[in-house]
Amino acid sequence: MEVIELFKRLLSFPSVTPDDAGSLEFIREYLKDYNALWFNKEGVKNLFLYKEFGEGEHLCFAGHVDVVPPGEGWRSDPFEPVERDGYIYARGAQDMKSGVAAFVQAVKEAKDFGGTLSILLTSDEEGEAKWGTKYALEELERMGMIPNYAIVAEPTCEERFGDAIKIGRRGSINGVIEKIGKQGHAAYPEKAINPIHKVAQVLPHMAGVDLDEGDEFFAPSKFVITDIRAGMEVTNVTPGKLKMMFNVRNNTKTSMRDIEAFVHKYFDGMNYSLKLSESAKPFVTDPNSKVVKVIDEAIEEVTGIKPKHSTAGGTSDARFLAEYGVKTIEFGVKNDTIHAPNERTSKEEVVGLCEVFKKVIERF
Repeated sequence: MEVIELFKRLLSFPSVTPDDAGSLEFIREYLKDYNALWFNKEGVKNLFLYKEFGEGEHLCFAGHVDVVPPGEGWRSDPFEPVERDGYIYARGAQDMKSGVAAFVQAVKEAKDFGGTLSILLTSDEEGEAKWGTKYALEELERMGMIPNYAIVAEPTCEERFGDAIKIGRRGSINGVIEKIGKQGHAAYPEKAINPIHKVAQVLPHMAGVDLDEGDEFFAPSKFVITDIRAGMEVTNVTPGKLKMMFNVRNNTKTSMRDIEAFVHKYFDGMNYSLKLSESAKPFVTDPNSKVVKVIDEAIEEVTGIKPKHSTAGGTSDARFLAEYGVKTIEFGVKNDTIHAPNERTSKEEVVGLCEVFKKVIERF
């Protein structure tokens, strides 16, 4: 089976999170000469395939087979891949069954490797991800099988295939502030404590403010207010409390403790509460590390493009690998139709991605 045929076969599985729809069993059978470990929990399936070629280092290709719901506006069945003008249309074409097909085929064709070659796949990346890659890595750590390096095949390219890899990701910290006031009649403001007026005084110092200066890898961490609500939608009652929600996509220079101190600086003396939650930690992989250098060379050889090193975008399962000290990068096809109707990627990109991964395996 060639990579395009494999790609189309994977796209035909209606694997909406967290249902793998049989795709993981298909991959296990396709790579039947690899050892298989299943880490399944709470309806989520995780498959780890590995082969020890030698005593050297462990390189893992990681990704997910689950996709978001197709939604409306499709020109064709989202789970029946259609080829038009050199593109293949289906849900998951970019995010990320193109990447999965490319590394599965590259690993299948691998004849020699200096150490251990593996694949880690989950059926829950697009959802809560609680029992996906995160859980599988906990089990792999218990077994002493955490890889040294990882390549996550998320779509990373911007304008042309080969123009960008991700060597890190920002973290994500969510916050909720509740400012308590004293409800009253709008005609007697002196008898009330209006939380809107209090918060309005500090908003110019907080909204959209950079919490650090960033660095060579990351943009500054920005305090982004996402929701403010108070009152009962009447004009003659001042509210008794105000709720403000915010998000910070933080780099490695700003932590939860820094954000807590920032909020307290402006809310000091007010009757307020703050709740913070961290859904992702930031990480960066040294550009001089082996995995970055090898994939840079492979991309340039296949595409003629020297990729830029990016940390932009949201989060991915790469964050879980990085927490274990795994030197992790991301590289995949162009990202311009993910999660949209008529998601597509070109056959040329899928073939090129597979060639890049083959060269990485050969040179590692």
